[in-house]
Amino acid sequence: MKIATFNINGSRARLPRLIEWLEETQPDVACLQEIKAQDDSFPIAEIRAAGYGAIWHGQKGFNGVAILARGTDPVETRRGLPDDPDPAQSRYLEAIVDGVTVASIYLPNGNPQPGPKYDYKLAWFDRLIDHAASLFASERPVVLAGDYNVIPTSTHDDTFSVRAMASDALLQPESQAAFRRLRNQGWTDAIRARHPVGPVYTFWDYQAGAWARDAGFRIDHLMLSPAAADRLVDAGVDKATRGKEKASDHAPTWVTLR
Repeated sequence: MKIATFNINGSRARLPRLIEWLEETQPDVACLQEIKAQDDSFPIAEIRAAGYGAIWHGQKGFNGVAILARGTDPVETRRGLPDDPDPAQSRYLEAIVDGVTVASIYLPNGNPQPGPKYDYKLAWFDRLIDHAASLFASERPVVLAGDYNVIPTSTHDDTFSVRAMASDALLQPESQAAFRRLRNQGWTDAIRARHPVGPVYTFWDYQAGAWARDAGFRIDHLMLSPAAADRLVDAGVDKATRGKEKASDHAPTWVTLR
């Protein structure tokens, strides 16, 4: 079972790239972020034509998350986090697909920091950690997939330049500490389980020739519960997708489970 996360950066603007990627790689589940579409304008017809059922949680012009499943419809289990500090923002969607609970997560960016946007990021992360604890306690296979907007470590393995990102909300100690609190519940970081050392990036900015310079960082993560981690076969990044014309600034990131 192949489960992927992909910040598509506009489901209509990047629709040709999305359909192309689905056809080329055929993930069983695809968690999308930043669909940037209201519920009634999500391109469900095109997605169904590509062989996928879907659920989605839209928002006009911003945010928005979706879960796609090949050949079936995901069974929705939650829309939005419990006690979300701003429920008007569409950032969390959860479903069951073939016995696996999958969440599509778009954690707040938090810039500029310090300030209210960073405070909201940390508050939202707290709610995610609380809900993740209840999912973990279920002892079911669970995959928390998405754009966490957190670079887990201040090393070249996770970012092209610690100095360049030093003032960014993605690399602040509080953001990294929240990620560790989540992981320390017992979740497995799928990418690092398969690639424990060396640079692995999932995002390259559109500015300053970042893609050409490979000036990226890792902010898209798949966190596995023990029942899912026991089934881990492989994990990786579809880096070539980022290099295509009119691509998202993120690359799809995936895990394969038995």
